[in-house]
Amino acid sequence: MTIHWCGTGLSAIPGLRKLIEGGHDVVVWNRTEAKARKAVGHLTTSIRAFDFDALSEALNSDDVVVSMLPAEWHVKLAELCIEHGAHFVSSSYISPEMRALDGKAKAAGVALVNEVGLDPGIDHLMAHWLVDDYRHSPAYDPKNTISFISYCGGVPKYSNAFRYKFSWSPLGVLKALKSPSRSIRAGEVLEVSRPWDAITSYDAPLPVPETFEVYPNRDSIPFMKEYGFEEAWPVKQFVRGTLRLNGWAEAWADVFREIETLEGPAGEARLKKMSDRFWAENAYDEGEPDRVVLCVGLTAERDGKPVYAKTWTLDAYGDARGTAMARLVSVTVALAVESVLDREIKPGVSAAPSDDRLVRKWLKEIDTQAQQMALVDHLA
Repeated sequence: MTIHWCGTGLSAIPGLRKLIEGGHDVVVWNRTEAKARKAVGHLTTSIRAFDFDALSEALNSDDVVVSMLPAEWHVKLAELCIEHGAHFVSSSYISPEMRALDGKAKAAGVALVNEVGLDPGIDHLMAHWLVDDYRHSPAYDPKNTISFISYCGGVPKYSNAFRYKFSWSPLGVLKALKSPSRSIRAGEVLEVSRPWDAITSYDAPLPVPETFEVYPNRDSIPFMKEYGFEEAWPVKQFVRGTLRLNGWAEAWADVFREIETLEGPAGEARLKKMSDRFWAENAYDEGEPDRVVLCVGLTAERDGKPVYAKTWTLDAYGDARGTAMARLVSVTVALAVESVLDREIKPGVSAAPSDDRLVRKWLKEIDTQAQQMALVDHLA
């Protein structure tokens, strides 16, 4: 069984290293072979120029294709895997087109595993752990009122006036600011067209408590079902969101105002120009450590008083093993690959596992990638 790892961008190396050092047969595919050799040549010489037809010829039954390529490649590669009886792994969100392959994947006996990076990925594991723990706790009562938060962000370890630094082109971050979101706040659905209309303050229960600015992203509401929430549960808050350093909103106020005015091709051109300037002014310096903070919490209340309140926290910095973002994304991808090879993930389209044994196994490994990871019991 061969692992075909496609793409050697900034987030690839720690996961590749884990699989190669674990003795797996890995072939690395990259659009530019020379860039791949520069990035991962110290790990393997099995490097090929990415070509869809060449990959198709090399692919065998029970192989695994890992896509670290842009999202537009995922479905095409997943369909190729179904055709060859191979498996697929990606850290990206499950698109409707990927979800539509579930029946074909099950019929072919192949696993198409997605959402196994940092966010989405590690956050899913923590959410599944909390819901399972709550269900098995003495506090459980389907009438309890539930609040759930999941905030994640890559932030600079050493801050700057912009309160943010970029590891790659800022264009994706700028475009995300134009995306609407849905979440639940005060028991009601909150629909927001721009993130800056829903920024709130969050006191993260880290070993040294720290306050961040947070806002909802994408559509949080479908994840209630994904995490095992029952329809009858009264939900006061449910949000999956982005975390930023305190002062971020003020530092970016002019950016927000300008983005609000941008439309059409001219707007896209202006976004590109802004991206280039931000990259020149606020990129990470060579060797500068990044930082990732993730907090996932579940609270249950009865008669207005908390009867269950726990939060998973993770704080990671870049170090000699690679950036925090690269470790947390690609090592989680590698864990998914190993679980697929070990037949621990069922055929079909799936996200990060909810199975208690796998959740605990993966979280134990992820703990080694962070400088701090802990479960905080707020009622202890």
